[in-house]
Amino acid sequence: MSSSPTGLLATAAAILERLRQERPLIHHITNLVVTNTTANATLAIGASPVMAHAPEEVAEMARAARALVLNIGTLSREQVEAMLLAGEAAAEAGVAIILDPVGAGATAYRTETVQRLLDRLPVTVLRGNGAEVAILAGGEATVRGVDGVQAGDVATLVRTLAQERQLVAAATGATDWVSDGRAVLAVENGHPWLQLVTGTGCMATSVVAAFVAVHPNPLEATAAALAAFGLAAEQAAQEAQGPGTLQARLLDSLHGLTPAQLAQGARLRRVA
Repeated sequence: MSSSPTGLLATAAAILERLRQERPLIHHITNLVVTNTTANATLAIGASPVMAHAPEEVAEMARAARALVLNIGTLSREQVEAMLLAGEAAAEAGVAIILDPVGAGATAYRTETVQRLLDRLPVTVLRGNGAEVAILAGGEATVRGVDGVQAGDVATLVRTLAQERQLVAAATGATDWVSDGRAVLAVENGHPWLQLVTGTGCMATSVVAAFVAVHPNPLEATAAALAAFGLAAEQAAQEAQGPGTLQARLLDSLHGLTPAQLAQGARLRRVA
């Protein structure tokens, strides 16, 4: 992995270009609130979404995909079983698994479900907010509903979680922190209005899955995806009047984002 800012930016641009060429299939088992939003974000960035939840078909669908997104935002017993079936099939087929631990720490059921998924499945990337990552890394955080505030050094927490679980961990916020347990990358693209639109974190997870699907290094792919998503949000906010118009503009910006724009506008650096 290149440690220079120029090398990281060139890699990010190359991943986006490959993504647009290959249009990978991304299988989502996600929550009821964001199904439409994340499908549209996946399409806008250049991948192909499928939202299949039934236990009877998820294994077959996961094997056909290039990445599998598991999002626990609106949990049910049947959905957890479907996630396990899909995840096991994905693992057998060498398909990347992207886990979004929405609201981990808010209830025992959510936290236990995330731990169960991590214990059973070889998760490739875990993308959450700072509070969710802090809880899973054994740190301190306050979680209310699916929102939270973490305490402590987020860069250290993502590296700790990545080391413990042998995956790439990403905590998104004002600065996004990404680690594979060794290196730590910081992404400083984004806009405050993202916090005012339901599902933008879940959209970011879908974009991460799309990038990971076409690039062999999940650390680089995750950081590049978050830079692309954050840059698209910055572009969208320039023409939006508030969170309502931001959502529509964000899809337009994801769709219109070019590799050259990403290479020029991404604020991506290695910090460790």
